[in-house]
Amino acid sequence: MTSPLVARSRSRRGRVASLAAVVLASVLSPVLTSTSASADHGGAEPGPVHAGTTYGWWHKGIVWREEFEAPYSGPTGPQWQASGQGEVVHQNGMLTLNTTTQGSLSAKLGFEGAVVGRWETRLRSRQYGRGGARFKVMTELVPAGDRDQRCGAQNIALESYRIGTSKANLYARTLPDVAWKGAKAGMDLGRDRWHTYGVEVTRDRISWFVDAHVVHTERRPEIWSDVPLVPRFTMEAKGQKTMNVSRMQMDWIRHWSLEAPNDLPVDAPPTRRGTYGRAC
Repeated sequence: MTSPLVARSRSRRGRVASLAAVVLASVLSPVLTSTSASADHGGAEPGPVHAGTTYGWWHKGIVWREEFEAPYSGPTGPQWQASGQGEVVHQNGMLTLNTTTQGSLSAKLGFEGAVVGRWETRLRSRQYGRGGARFKVMTELVPAGDRDQRCGAQNIALESYRIGTSKANLYARTLPDVAWKGAKAGMDLGRDRWHTYGVEVTRDRISWFVDAHVVHTERRPEIWSDVPLVPRFTMEAKGQKTMNVSRMQMDWIRHWSLEAPNDLPVDAPPTRRGTYGRAC
């Protein structure tokens, strides 16, 4: 399955600012060229090693897969719903979120969603401008369709990080205001470095995977929300601050059922229970 060309949303001022920043970055930073498409454990493009292959999910149970190879709109219409400032487009076989200097940008899958399953994506990010604030790069599972989003209080993050930092944050949130937090440190996040991020949601645990390794497994029953979820990619701005023009690109995203047993144990440290202060 591939996805369609998604909506574009940007003002004339935003287009001019983005173009100027990109041109400036190209002139001043000749090292900002595309890197080879390889994750930490992936080898040559497009990187065969990820949690789906390492843990045996690929044997059976594929629900859907997005390879972003060509624009597509099937009988159900466009699958990816864009919102915010910037543009969401296909570029060289990747779903690409190009920001402006103001506001957030996201693309949400317009499917019915699933309560349990395995989701994994392969992505990279890059910052063009300087002098402004850094975008946060996020892949989350969020309530599907027109369900109440509760201000993010039921989201599960495959990853959340500021471009140019070295730690990917992972979390699951439950009502009324609980956040189950974890992280993978020591990473190179930005500069078009490829990484894979996955999450396995069952009725008795949630496990997170980074570059084909299980990082956290949370088994406390309070983590369960019983909400149909779909993926959403987001470049999150810092309020009204002027941002550095940036992008995130997804090589693919896949969803498996729980039909295939894991080939390897998923034992890993639990998350840390905290509070999510923006719940509504």
